[in-house]
Amino acid sequence: MFIDSHCHLDFPDLVAREDEILATMAANRVAHALCISVRIEDFPRVRALAERHSNLWATVGVHPDNADCHEPDEAELVRLADHPRVVGIGETGLDYYWNKDEPEWQRARFRTHVRAARACGKPLVVHTRSAAADTLRLMREEDAHEAGGVMHCFTESREVAEAALEMGFYISFSGIVTFRNAKELKEVARCIPLERLLIETDSPYLAPVPHRGKTNEPGWVVHVAEELARLRDEPLERIEQATTENFFRLFRHAQI
Repeated sequence: MFIDSHCHLDFPDLVAREDEILATMAANRVAHALCISVRIEDFPRVRALAERHSNLWATVGVHPDNADCHEPDEAELVRLADHPRVVGIGETGLDYYWNKDEPEWQRARFRTHVRAARACGKPLVVHTRSAAADTLRLMREEDAHEAGGVMHCFTESREVAEAALEMGFYISFSGIVTFRNAKELKEVARCIPLERLLIETDSPYLAPVPHRGKTNEPGWVVHVAEELARLRDEPLERIEQATTENFFRLFRHAQI
């Protein structure tokens, strides 16, 4: 079986297609998916998905791009994470792509999420874009290794991957790794230790080849696994088994 370690099933492009999406997952042997929170205001919808379906889990957190939304403190994040279907903290991190002034509020929010993850014992889901140096620095300063986590939708260099691996983090690849022009990322994917590898869709975004340009969904995570198997010259079954085992090792609160 395959597991999509990062999707947004509460987003408008997907929420009305819930039954269809679950059917495609089943047809493609995608047994489970992790539904990611990006705003506290929307967290009840994410949690409700995981409550309705035993093969879905949820996280709680605020995406670094979301400026005008409720800002939870550590205690609130810990309280919201205290739920059997909530298995991680995030999506959190730093994103300077649209915020060229490198906002301090993003860094403060990230620190809060790392502290909450350490406090509740649930791993981090980390987003970084145009901010790798600061992301790694804050992870070190806040002892993120104590919580563990995953660098989701990884697009950074081998050096950034190695730094995250040294802190005990996992590396997750999305449909981007299937894109023809993602040559550097393909090289990074070849050198990640198998025991630290995860796969994801980040749906509804970043649909993998052969569905590029369409609305992505968890059932298509198999194409990410197929590309990793090709790049690493490994049997697909090995990628399937390893990424599934890795998911449950990292998200240890995810109970089948």
